[in-house]
Amino acid sequence: MSFSHSASVTAKGSRPPRRGLAMAGLAAAMFVVILDVSMVNLAGPTIRAGLGLSSTELSIVVDSYLVAFAGLLLLGGRIADVLGGRRVFLTGLLVYIAASLLCALAPSGEFLIAGRVIQGVGAAIITPSALSLVVGLYPDGKERAKALGIWGAVAGAGSLLGVVLGGVVTQILGWQSVFWIPVPITVIVGAIVLLSVPATRPRPGTFDFPGAITITLGISALALGMISAPENGWDSPLTLAGLALGAALLATFVIIEKKSRGPLVPLGLLQKSNVVVANSVMLLVGGASVSLFFFLPQFQQNDLGMSPALTGLSQLPIAVMIVVASLIAPTIAKLLGPSRAMSVALLVLIGGFLWLALDQTANGFSLSLLGSFVLIGIGIGLTSVYATTTAVRDAVAGESGLLSGLINASRQLGGAIGLAALVGVATTNATADGAIDFTTAFFGLATFALIALGLSFIPTSRQHSEKSARVDTLSR
Repeated sequence: MSFSHSASVTAKGSRPPRRGLAMAGLAAAMFVVILDVSMVNLAGPTIRAGLGLSSTELSIVVDSYLVAFAGLLLLGGRIADVLGGRRVFLTGLLVYIAASLLCALAPSGEFLIAGRVIQGVGAAIITPSALSLVVGLYPDGKERAKALGIWGAVAGAGSLLGVVLGGVVTQILGWQSVFWIPVPITVIVGAIVLLSVPATRPRPGTFDFPGAITITLGISALALGMISAPENGWDSPLTLAGLALGAALLATFVIIEKKSRGPLVPLGLLQKSNVVVANSVMLLVGGASVSLFFFLPQFQQNDLGMSPALTGLSQLPIAVMIVVASLIAPTIAKLLGPSRAMSVALLVLIGGFLWLALDQTANGFSLSLLGSFVLIGIGIGLTSVYATTTAVRDAVAGESGLLSGLINASRQLGGAIGLAALVGVATTNATADGAIDFTTAFFGLATFALIALGLSFIPTSRQHSEKSARVDTLSR
């Protein structure tokens, strides 16, 4: 059955068979993606040393994944809606496994970057198809909110285990191990989903390949322009050309979307205030969180003198609080209201970033660093759940994959561009050539969250939901 059809079946009172097992398999897929990202972040300094990379080259290793992920997420969501979620999801798993093997065997930075690009493609297929299947499994608003809370908690658990394994296995087995570990887990996930999720039939629709290519190249050009700034200068021809080309390609993407018969982003969606606000907040929080986990391991290992294993263990409070915050997010939203809850979450996040920027310990780990980690974990966990819930709140048949892809694309797009911008600024402000000014970087994180806080005060109407409710009432 198609994804939208499974949603309608559930709405009539019958649940898809093996729904609990299906939810476990789909959540485990997100777990693997987050686990791998967390482990790679922890292994970053070791990868840099092992392959002889500069700070800029290491950021390209991270950004190459993010660019492919962000640029193709929308297409991945559309493909899932048209071809059927299960088929697309399993295809994404195969791509991800092949890419992980390529990364593990990479002999140079160039091969690693190629593998990371393919990994990003696989993740761009897996993530929206999995989340769209989850949304269809739980069409009821209350059930869906709980399911998304569990989804966020599982993602947080991936971060939790990733920071532990990333540091430990890197120190014991080398950086290649962080790419070997996801392979067997992904195979098991594929088997679970194959057994528990019903086969889906294709539905009519077209694919906007020109739009996907244009937005991916646009993000790439912007990111590379920003990353090249420390070496060439912000006013260098290469930097300016990258930024100008990126802006031009993104403008072209908007034009393509207006004319496309099956656009990646129907511009009508941008008339829904909940979609615009949620994706804007996720764009900024994605930029902050992705950049945090790029800078933090380097700060702890290079400036604080911590080992990879100790660095991973010390970041456990962030992951634990993301899990806890994701689980209690629905309760807090019920008490405060969704909009106010998001604003409070962002205030907590800002406090954590400012604490980190203003109180950097000279050596090792400290209770002060722990305090900032706790606030950051709470802020990221709550904000991610609220932004996702707000974005898919009014999803109708055929839109779930698109909206799921859009909110995840916003996170990764923010991560790609935000990381490139902060690496450019923080490296430029550093006293040593190729070093990073971590204080500047952490203040940049707080700035992103502060802008998101301002956006969270914009009212989000429920006109679409109210209109649908009226139609349902009349049909009865």
